[in-house]
This record gives sequence, structure tokens and C-alpha cells, in this order.
Amino acid sequence: MRREWIIDVLADLRAFAEHNGMDATAAGLEDASLVAVAEISSLDRPRAVVEAQIAQAGYGRGAGNVTELFAWR
Repeated sequence: MRREWIIDVLADLRAFAEHNGMDATAAGLEDASLVAVAEISSLDRPRAVVEAQIAQAGYGRGAGNVTELFAWR
């Protein structure tokens, strides 16, 4: 099974939340979708490639960004 199914589920949940006036929930689900995309992306790349991209972007360890958060998987 492909990993991306979770993105579809989060989109459905977000649509439900928006339709039912649950704005904070919808915003949280949008954030969760972005994190899921970043994590799925990092799982598909070798660690050395992710580390090189982080270094090239100028982020040091502990920078607190989503890319670095999942780079060590």
C-alpha cells in the first residue's frame, strides 16, 4: 500500500471540519497534512541525501524545521 493514502484521509477530515464550522480543527489538519508530506518525502530519500540538502540550505542541527525533524528516519 502506498504511503500517500494518509494525505487523502487528512484532506477528507479537513473538508468535513470546514463544512461543519470547525475552523481550528481544519487548520490543524492542514498542518498535519504538511507534516505528513514532509515525512513521506524523507522516508523515500537516503539519509545522506537529506543531510546534504539540509546542510546546503544552511540549517544546522536543532534548527527546528520540519525537514530536519524527519531527516533522521
